[in-house]
Amino acid sequence: MRNYLKHYINGEWVESTGSETEEVINPATEEVIGKISLGTKEDLDKAVQAARDAFPSFSQTSKEERIKMLEDIAKEYENRKDEIIETITDELGSPLKISEKVHYMMGYNHFSQAAESLKDFSFMEHHDGHTRVKETIGVSGLITPWNFPTNQTSTKIASAFAAGSPVVLKPSELTPFAAIILTEIFDKVGVPKGAFNLVNGSGSVIGDGISSHPDIDFVSFTGSGATGEKIMKNAAETIKRVALELGGKSPLVILDDANVEEAAKAAVNHIATNSGQVCSAATRTLIPSSMKEEFEKAMVDALSEFPVGDPREGNYVGPLVSKKQWDTVQSYIEKGMDEGATLIAGGTGKPEGLDTGYYVKPTIFTDVKNDMVIAQEEIFGPVMSVLTYDTIEEAIEISNDVVYGLAGYVYGKDPETLRRTASGIRAGRIKVNDTKADFSAPFGGYKQSGIGREWGDYGIDEYLEVKTILGYPGK
Repeated sequence: MRNYLKHYINGEWVESTGSETEEVINPATEEVIGKISLGTKEDLDKAVQAARDAFPSFSQTSKEERIKMLEDIAKEYENRKDEIIETITDELGSPLKISEKVHYMMGYNHFSQAAESLKDFSFMEHHDGHTRVKETIGVSGLITPWNFPTNQTSTKIASAFAAGSPVVLKPSELTPFAAIILTEIFDKVGVPKGAFNLVNGSGSVIGDGISSHPDIDFVSFTGSGATGEKIMKNAAETIKRVALELGGKSPLVILDDANVEEAAKAAVNHIATNSGQVCSAATRTLIPSSMKEEFEKAMVDALSEFPVGDPREGNYVGPLVSKKQWDTVQSYIEKGMDEGATLIAGGTGKPEGLDTGYYVKPTIFTDVKNDMVIAQEEIFGPVMSVLTYDTIEEAIEISNDVVYGLAGYVYGKDPETLRRTASGIRAGRIKVNDTKADFSAPFGGYKQSGIGREWGDYGIDEYLEVKTILGYPGK
């Protein structure tokens, strides 16, 4: 049982000023695995003050000092590898292999990449007639989601540290324990007091408190569009800058020269990885009309390669994070059937033999029209909508006919058609075929998928302000 009833403020674990706690549930067993304290406004005020007090010195640390700090964090993160993997499997329900290959590695890569990006990062540029200086934005408030307990926290913290910005972090109440391990790592490597502060709590108290706090200069949030809208409204009261990484309904465009079996497996992988709880996952697969029957069969066949079950027994698909999320996904599956889409795999209810745990049947709908709810709204579960097209222009039009623009995927062989399709999709990140992730490449979305970019040097820029100096005395 993990009971973490303290917050981390000004370099120390401190008691909460309130007495309210919340249980953390293992979604695979539905059992309580620990508790956290729900922070108060007073707890948040203390954390913000600690960050403000740390700002004058932390923002002036040298680039070399911050590089070493990030490298030290990455090394200590490696030392905690087994515990991080176990913790994510317990609190998120992620299969052990996914906890290692995806969650653990993404967190590690962000700290390592921030250190590398910082080595070549210029905080001062001399131009004819003026000098441009990039200075730390101030105190940053970070609000992170439950679906990637290390990835989202690590990319925000690593970029903030690289920029010299003290932070106040509020992780999700559903998956708080990975953030606590990160805090222990920062404490061990000697991150300066006040440069990092952790306050657990609810969105209504700590989340709203961060986005409206007059002494927080910048808010970085990953989560739902509705919450992002509220954060923007709160932040507007003090004219603070915000970065938002929100939802997605990303297309996977299969070209007519693609290998059908490989492409179908790639499509299923999108809804299987992390149980479909991925904002950038392709949840609309667009296929040529001539390929429809062959591709649908290949998708159903591919499902057997992604078994659902106990995350500790070698399965690829674990449970959803909570009963609330399970109910939401069930309602979307029911909606798809009501709308007239054809169900060729999965459906409502739990998979056979999995009565305990928030498991969902990986579900595939075909004959989907792009104006259906299941094609327009983010489901955040293992549910795929398959649509058909006749021309590349039609595929691009369907791809862009949503309010989101976080990611897009193109699968095929002809270089010119790949280029044309990738260029036509209005989204922040396009992946062609099985290209590996690049942690130096900017990540973020168009339209209602968000504002700003994370990862690499673009991520560092989010935590900086640009100052112009005219008549600078020398280089």
